Amino acid sequence: MSDKPGTAHLPATFISGSIMRHIWIMTTTGAIGLIGIFVVDLIDILFLSMLDNDAIIAGVGFAASISFFTVSMSIGISISMAALVSRMIGQRNTDQARRFVVNIVALALVVTSLTSALIWFNLPFLFRLLGAEGDALNEGVSYLQILIPSLPLFSAGMVMSAAIRAVGDARLAMLVTLLGGAVNAILDPIFIFVLDLGIEGAAIASVLARCFLLSLAIYGVSKKHKLLKQFVFKEFLEDFTIIFKIAGPAMLTNIATPVGNAIVISSIAVFGGSYVAGFAIIGRISPVAFALIFALSGAIAPIIGQNYGALKFDRIRQTLKNSLVFSALYVSLVSMLLWLLQNPIIRLFKLEGEAAELMSIFCTWVAITFIFNGAQFIANTTFNNLGKPMYATGFNVAKSTLGTLPFVAIGGQLGGAAGVLIGVAVGGMIFAVAAVVIAFRHIETLAHQTDH
Repeated sequence: MSDKPGTAHLPATFISGSIMRHIWIMTTTGAIGLIGIFVVDLIDILFLSMLDNDAIIAGVGFAASISFFTVSMSIGISISMAALVSRMIGQRNTDQARRFVVNIVALALVVTSLTSALIWFNLPFLFRLLGAEGDALNEGVSYLQILIPSLPLFSAGMVMSAAIRAVGDARLAMLVTLLGGAVNAILDPIFIFVLDLGIEGAAIASVLARCFLLSLAIYGVSKKHKLLKQFVFKEFLEDFTIIFKIAGPAMLTNIATPVGNAIVISSIAVFGGSYVAGFAIIGRISPVAFALIFALSGAIAPIIGQNYGALKFDRIRQTLKNSLVFSALYVSLVSMLLWLLQNPIIRLFKLEGEAAELMSIFCTWVAITFIFNGAQFIANTTFNNLGKPMYATGFNVAKSTLGTLPFVAIGGQLGGAAGVLIGVAVGGMIFAVAAVVIAFRHIETLAHQTDH
């Protein structure tokens, strides 16, 4: 198949120019898009908190752990899109880039359709497994029964957005998620309050927003960048092994995070529903506060991928260093703001007693440890884009098990629900440092092999 007009030579944007500038532009635009999603989640729980029903907030908290699992699978597949498409663009192979786009979207639809069906039919069991009971269980199940079927649509939009980012169009990738979030924010109060649908209304608003996000992503991939081609099953089978070598480990890597999160929330649930409600709000505030850190891993993927395709290991090394500095400075600033603003945050969400105590612990002691979360995100992205996705899987699984279970157990024994939060943060530090060290060593190994 020949290249279509206007796309025969997709530019390898990131193999020249200031690396820190590339990181800044890709991260900030990515963060704006992510904030569009994360703020909506935060607004969701803010609106729902106005219903003065702790069971609803706790139900959303439990639901977040389950939906986080499904979204993490989509993120894993998106990682393969960013890695493979950016690498092909670095090699000036537009035909194969297009082929990867359509085949990875197909994989995302198949995987997430099967996953969403399996989860939907087992929702009550999954909620009980996390420690939910009574009204919290019923509210959470009602929410996800509406939201989970839209997972394939959301996943397709997410992986297409990764393709847009892989060609260096940070602005459009940002708009896809930002406008999707804006639609959700507009629909939320209408469905929750005007139509008086409560938690079900929040879920319906999210489904409609996901449909809108998908339509924007299709426009960007097919109309603007002409990266879609006709799906050919034979080509899908031929590319499957290459795609799954990255997507498989990346999905395992990302699934490990919600597994760890499930361990944390089930450990907190032992101490009471009020703590779960507090943890649910922390879970919505932290992605907004640290959106740049979540965006950073996606932002540097095409930078590393294109430079790997061009065999520019000095620029890959500098990308890793600059990303770590950027992450540490940003987390330090945000952590200081959270510490200063903790009382207004507690009042805004009407937190009292145990829930307020947990929020205060997070803002004072736990937020700063996101420096290590950011470091592990960066290291994992490096592994995924430099041919070692199983390294990322290994570190994430280790962090979510060995770095979570014993530390959460000890923390819970010593300090209750607050000890659980602190324990999981301490466990994460160890594996983050190890991941960064190994990432630098892997870059040196690849550079040495290329020189010889």
